[in-house]
Amino acid sequence: MIPPAPTFTEKDIIDLSSKVYIPLYATRNTVYIITCATSGPGLELAKILYTLHATVYIGTRLLSSFEDTHRTITSKAPTSQGTLKPFIADLADLHTVKLAAESFLKENYRLDVLFLEGGVDRDSKDAAFALRANCLAPFLLTHLLYPLMHRTTTHFCHINTSIRIVYACSLLTVSTPQGGVQLVPGKEEEIWNPKQLVGVEGYMQSKAGVYFLAYEFALRHKDVEKVDEHGVRSRNTAGVLHVCVNQGAGKAALPEALQGILGRVGKRARYGAYTELFAGVAPGVEDGDFIVPWGRKGSVPEHVQASMKEGKGKSVSARFYEWCEAQVRPFL
Repeated sequence: MIPPAPTFTEKDIIDLSSKVYIPLYATRNTVYIITCATSGPGLELAKILYTLHATVYIGTRLLSSFEDTHRTITSKAPTSQGTLKPFIADLADLHTVKLAAESFLKENYRLDVLFLEGGVDRDSKDAAFALRANCLAPFLLTHLLYPLMHRTTTHFCHINTSIRIVYACSLLTVSTPQGGVQLVPGKEEEIWNPKQLVGVEGYMQSKAGVYFLAYEFALRHKDVEKVDEHGVRSRNTAGVLHVCVNQGAGKAALPEALQGILGRVGKRARYGAYTELFAGVAPGVEDGDFIVPWGRKGSVPEHVQASMKEGKGKSVSARFYEWCEAQVRPFL
């Protein structure tokens, strides 16, 4: 099925810089992090937000890559009053992820949207690498940056759904292992470990894991959202939204084994950026939504949904969250 044309683009966002407050559609004075923003949909998304005068942190492993991206974006939008800043982190190295988050927290009083791009785009023979870059790095960043995002929600004296974490979890209907993530009992009785799948299955397991993490974060923070940092009930009861997105399949972004199947209907990176823009900025998006190309609400396969339900014991999604928590504990 070929997705319909995008219904939400940069033309639908209004720059209301003359207003005292920052409404949902406005991007001036707002702060965004895009964890992989030097190519693909992440780069296109950064271009859009910068032209709308936002402050955009460009996620990349190298400062030189940020400098190249900075020149690319600013040269195309010379009248923008936005700001581009580096967010230097290798998503496969949790130490650098922590350092990047700490650096960001030292210089910012707000964070409006955290776009968690995938850290692995293609087949990887290293299953641990895929889980580390696609799941553990987003888990750690969410933990470290969530308190600031929660405080940002309390800046509003009314219900406002503009503070969001957007998780890139890709297409989950093709080659996803049964149940999304397959777990086996570990040495520690309470911690179950994901199977070390390789190739497409390993990649898709990590993407299903991202979906589980978004669900679990939303579930575990429901009560937290109701009060501010001083324990006073917040007037903005919407809190931080956790939204998943399938950016769509540009051929280059697909695992090699899926390129022949889906490459023919892949769109350029700009369309993937529109999907993320919808997830991160559009009105009407709700906590737990799964956004599909090129900016619509969709759903995940039933076998993935079933893994979020408790049976005789904990759900698969809860156990996977606990495994991630155990892995990143040294960095918290």
